[in-house]
Amino acid sequence: MTETALKPDTQEIVVDEVFPHAPETIWKTLTTAELMGRWLMMPEGFEPVEGKRFTYQTTPAGDWDGTIHCEVLEVKPNERLTYAWKGGHAGNTGYGSPLDTVVTFILARAENGTRLRLVHSGFVLPKNETAYRKMGEGWKKVVKNIGALAGSEN
Repeated sequence: MTETALKPDTQEIVVDEVFPHAPETIWKTLTTAELMGRWLMMPEGFEPVEGKRFTYQTTPAGDWDGTIHCEVLEVKPNERLTYAWKGGHAGNTGYGSPLDTVVTFILARAENGTRLRLVHSGFVLPKNETAYRKMGEGWKKVVKNIGALAGSEN
């Protein structure tokens, strides 16, 4: 984990859902680049391999070019995927301000399928207030999209 994620003055976003699919099905949806592009954004250079660096591209803001820099920190197939999520620029406030966070997807067998828990940690408030608020709402939609996509013929 990054130093920022361990500081006590940080906040995290947590989304917890149960889907009627096997962990292997959810895992495939979480770790296949083409499928990732359908539930979040198309990653550039992603592989579920510890140490692998990749990027997402989103809407630029101010001095920030919209690139989210990620590095895979932990891979436990069908159980856990963790990656660093960094972006923003020191010259920005609000959307586009510097962000040094960690995203973790945790899968656990549930009675009728798989519990998927997303934890996005390391939001330093008030500096990251805008991202924390917007991404908190966004991740709820994304997790539902993961479940819906896992249920389709992928």
